[in-house]
Parts: sequence; C-alpha cells; structure tokens
Amino acid sequence: MGHPPDANAAFVAAMEDILDVYQRPHDPECPMVCVDETSKQLIAETRVPIAAKPGRAARYDYEYRRNGTANLFMMFAPLEGWRHVKVTDRHTALDYAQVLKECPIRTSLTRRKSCSSRIISTRTNPRRFTERFSRRGTAARGTVRVALHAKHGSWLDMAESELGVLSFQCLDRRIPDQQMLKEEVDAWEADRNKKHAEATGGFTTENARVKLKRLYPAL
Repeated sequence: MGHPPDANAAFVAAMEDILDVYQRPHDPECPMVCVDETSKQLIAETRVPIAAKPGRAARYDYEYRRNGTANLFMMFAPLEGWRHVKVTDRHTALDYAQVLKECPIRTSLTRRKSCSSRIISTRTNPRRFTERFSRRGTAARGTVRVALHAKHGSWLDMAESELGVLSFQCLDRRIPDQQMLKEEVDAWEADRNKKHAEATGGFTTENARVKLKRLYPAL
C-alpha cells in the first residue's frame, strides 16, 4: 500500500470506489472478479532429495539450478468461491488485458453467451484493455463485458489474499519448470473450487472514514 499523503482526495476516491463495489448486493449474473498477479522462480534440484522418514524431515541440497521465472494471474470471484489461475511467460499490461478478455467465469458460473463482470484490478490500466481489443472490434464480442475498477491499492484486492493462500499451500517449495507449475496450480485450483472457499470484504467505507480519517481532506 505504501504511505499516501494526508488529505489525499485522489487516493480516497479510488479507495471508496473499490469499497463500494465490495458492498453491492450479490448478483450471479454480474459477478465481481478480483484480479492480481505474482511471479514464481522456477528452481530445479541438482541432486536427488533425501525422502522424509519418521522423526526426520526431508533433506534438500543447498545447491539448485535456476530455470527462469513464470508469471501467475489470479482471477478470484470471492462471493462465488471460484478462482482461476493462469500461468504465463510474461506479465505486461497487454498480457493482463488478454487475461481479462479470456476470463472463464462466463462458462464456469453463468453458462450464458455473455455477462457483465465487475473487475477489481489494482494493476491494470483500462486504457491497455481498450488498446488491445477495440481496434479489432473484439472488446465486447465473444467475451465478458467488464467494468474495471483499477487503481493503486493492492491491499484492497481480495485476489492478493487468495494469492497468499496459493503461495502457502502450493508454491512454497522448489518447482523445476512451467509444466509442473501448471499441473500443481491446476490441482490446487480444482480443490479450492470444489470446496467453494469464499471471501467477503469486512472493511467498509464507514470503517475507512474512521480508521483512515487522516487521508480525507478537511472541508
């Protein structure tokens, strides 16, 4: 989050915009989707690890081989208990726009030809989404229609919290290549979705106006 200046009207407006989206009534035909991304260093073993035994943990050699880095985009619909992780080579703004276009929540949740989605995305510039697709006439055809709420403030993005769960449960170990990363992430995703692990935003605009009073301009 960093430390925004006191009496920062722009920061407050963006923060309340996202908090207001979190407080809207649940609408299955217009799902709220939070989007964020992280990276994973791919690391291969140089020696075969020694398996764990009763009373002794597994042992890994301190030497390893770097195999590059993969990127992971998290799409999380917290009220539906649904998430999808896409592993990619890069994480440019245009890659991010492509991920939003391909968001599979349409087929996973609504089973409709199209639906509207409210996207909480703290890193994507909406202009990139327009640049990527509008010139081809594909921005709203054959995909979801999105209402972007994009601004600095990853501390408000529930997808960031879900990435934390992914890191703790799945990524906190050496993974040698992108293929294995995809397999492990797919298995984690299937298990989480089967359990319909949901999340709700407990921090409201009213809370913010009390706890973050210093950020609000004095009138």
